[in-house]
Amino acid sequence: MRPKLEVADIFRRHGERFRVAQGNRLSIDQRKVMVAIEACRTPALGAHVERCEDCGETRISYNSCRDRHCPKCQGLSRLQWLADRRAELLPVAYFHVVFTVPAPVAAIALQNKAAVYDILFKAAAETIRVIGADPKHLGAETGMVAILHTWGQTLTHHPHVHCIVPGGGLGSDGSWIASKPNFFLPVHVLSRCFRRLFLERLRTAFDAGHIAFFGELAGLSDPSAFAEYLGPLSKTPWIVFAKRPFAGPSQILDYLARYTHRVAIANGRLLDCRDGRVSFRWKDYRAHNKSKAMTMDADEFIRRFLMHVLPKGFRRIRHFGFLANACRVEKLARIRAALAFPAPERRAEPEDYRERCAQLTGKRIDFCPFCGGRMVEAGAWPHRSAPPRTPRCDTS
Repeated sequence: MRPKLEVADIFRRHGERFRVAQGNRLSIDQRKVMVAIEACRTPALGAHVERCEDCGETRISYNSCRDRHCPKCQGLSRLQWLADRRAELLPVAYFHVVFTVPAPVAAIALQNKAAVYDILFKAAAETIRVIGADPKHLGAETGMVAILHTWGQTLTHHPHVHCIVPGGGLGSDGSWIASKPNFFLPVHVLSRCFRRLFLERLRTAFDAGHIAFFGELAGLSDPSAFAEYLGPLSKTPWIVFAKRPFAGPSQILDYLARYTHRVAIANGRLLDCRDGRVSFRWKDYRAHNKSKAMTMDADEFIRRFLMHVLPKGFRRIRHFGFLANACRVEKLARIRAALAFPAPERRAEPEDYRERCAQLTGKRIDFCPFCGGRMVEAGAWPHRSAPPRTPRCDTS
């Protein structure tokens, strides 16, 4: 059922005025995301027509934009990703570890998304790898799935990675070395290692000219100012959070479903949009997860939403260690052999999207809602008009 209010509705009502007001401050990627969300599931993107073989009922379904930032276009992708991960689950404890950067680093990240978010991924993965390989802690090769989130509950910029880590690792002799049942790796050790590795990579990126500054941070382009800015960060604690292990494989997948393919705000959290103001629900973690409402100008809502648009081609879900794409199949087979755990059977993926949807959701979308007959494709509507061209940013 369609929510009473969607991000697309806010963009359609206030987006054009916002684009004009922002001018060249909006990137091409941000403009493309706005255009895609505004056109999603409207005649602008065309439609496919289905007709019931029994009663002749006709159904028109408008095409989706498929943009990864669209709140309406991630459901099936999320389910397919989870189905793929289900085949990789091991009969071991799993831990949830979160790596967060402090606010001064987040400010740099906002102006250098691709470079700094990549450093965040690599520093988090290297931290788990280094501490996990240390014989004092685990002495094994670890693996993990890392998912980037850049937002807080009120759409502020809050970059962090959620890591799902099997509780143990692959020994040099091919054996499985399990972590303690309720403890993976010491958080204070992870925190210090993460801080060191992140700052080292950030300084290297700066020296190589991969970090740029403008606006309030323009002065950091000077090497001495940049070094002074980072100085206090090497002494303050960085937040690394580790949760207790999950109860079992089904809980892992349920938990993962909350984090993968998520966008800055779901349509279901929107409450109202009137008089140029937007209201939405948010959860206050400092008040025992109490649900509250926040209202702000529509322009501010759009600005905050677009802060979380990722650079084109940037991968926000990554696999490391023995779960890395290059070696996952071979190393999971070795781990299953060490644990005497058979590989799960994998169902063939149907080519037809209706069958794939039924397999992933357990619901059929090709049944007639009136007589229960089978809906078959009866044609397609082309795009009503080409989406507006995204203006190029004037860099002169």
